[in-house]
Amino acid sequence: MLKYILKRILILIPTLIVVSMLIFYVVQRMPGDPVAAYLGLGQRITDAQREQISQLLGLDGNVVTQYIRWVGRIFQGDFGNSTQTRQPVIDMIGATIWNTFLLNVVAFVIASVASIFIGIKQAVKKYKFADNFWTVVSLFGISVPSFFFAYCLLFFVGLPLGLPLGGMRDPILLIRGYENIFANLADLSRHLFLPATVLIFINLATLTRYVRNAMIDVLNQDYIRTARSKGLKEKIVIYRHGFKNALIPLVTLLGLFIPSLFSGAVILESVFLWPGIGRSLVQSINTQDNGVTLALMLFLSLLTMAGNLLSDVLYVVVDPRVKVK
Repeated sequence: MLKYILKRILILIPTLIVVSMLIFYVVQRMPGDPVAAYLGLGQRITDAQREQISQLLGLDGNVVTQYIRWVGRIFQGDFGNSTQTRQPVIDMIGATIWNTFLLNVVAFVIASVASIFIGIKQAVKKYKFADNFWTVVSLFGISVPSFFFAYCLLFFVGLPLGLPLGGMRDPILLIRGYENIFANLADLSRHLFLPATVLIFINLATLTRYVRNAMIDVLNQDYIRTARSKGLKEKIVIYRHGFKNALIPLVTLLGLFIPSLFSGAVILESVFLWPGIGRSLVQSINTQDNGVTLALMLFLSLLTMAGNLLSDVLYVVVDPRVKVK
């Protein structure tokens, strides 16, 4: 197993290099003037000053030279500074990554647990009311854009109930200070409710279909018929024999979901003004903060490749029939 993992990691290295080249080229060729974005609107500078700022931002020389310098700084742990906040990019990512993780892990855990029970019920009650109902709900969740569902929650749930419509904390309470940890958690939970609900619904729609299909396939196997013919209780047949084997395709899917715990939902975080990775990426693109954009896109690419590697490893772990070389 260790040899297989090391082999996969070695394959990922050239892939990451090619991806980093593409990301750097695309970001550097995005329309706009990074120097003007750095100075702000209305600033007039001489050609000498522009050249000096270009050197400061690492924009002098051709694309190849700029890329080599950028990679060299990365190996030294330096991702540069934000052109908007003047803060180190690595500090900005660190400040937002855990906000994204909190939102996504809450939604992911709830959706995963709920999808198991719902998917199993659908498989057992195939083509009956419960199965048809959740199939329609799943199709709705997959088809409807996340931002549309988010705005529906804002207008039809958030406003009537007086829930916070954006942000992560109440600024007034944050300035005054919370009375105790419970008041802190209560404020966080109120801000977390709407965006987490959207993510739960989206993840549930996808995961439920996978659980249902996997369980239907397993329940039609010969060993399930044998277990039933021996007189075992239906719950034991379903949960001990059926679901254990249905986990194989589900576990590999969960491996692909794990990167989203850190990468965030770009559109969703922008709608709810959640201070996470997704919203930071949108802001950096809009303000031409290329240093932040490059770091975030490279980080998301690395997460995606790590998720694929994790899925392959989990598949080998849960299915002893798979042999690795």
